[in-house]
Amino acid sequence: MTTPRQKDARPIVIGIVVLVVVLAFYFALLGQRGVDLIATGTVVGIGIGIGVLILPLLGVWMVWTTLRAGLAHQRLARRMVEEGRELDVSSLPRRPSGRIERDAADALFAQVKVEWEADPDDWRNTYRIARAYDYAGDRTRARKMMRRAVEQEAAS
Repeated sequence: MTTPRQKDARPIVIGIVVLVVVLAFYFALLGQRGVDLIATGTVVGIGIGIGVLILPLLGVWMVWTTLRAGLAHQRLARRMVEEGRELDVSSLPRRPSGRIERDAADALFAQVKVEWEADPDDWRNTYRIARAYDYAGDRTRARKMMRRAVEQEAAS
């Protein structure tokens, strides 16, 4: 049973599993086409076959790194909840879309930034500022800081 604040993750996990299985099937088909092209023995066939073989390798690498990062982020989130340090945004005003109002997100970010600047080497503060960046709509910086938080947590 889930608490009101906790969403049921099963549909998301099932969706991810289905997507990974479909991608694995696609990568296998693509790899087979690459091998078939190489087997033609022509210079063009071999060249295109090698190029086609690179695509599933890149795809597997992208899926692996994305899943690994997602699991690491979830691990940090779980630890933050257990420690009672997750950002509480339940009382912040929201737009009809569900996103936090810009002024409220900016105020939250300013508060968290002060905490982070006081101790930027603590992964918990880096995690919190990554979340604050995300709430403020700066996804690029949020991803960068979350990667940093994962690295800091692993080093601690």
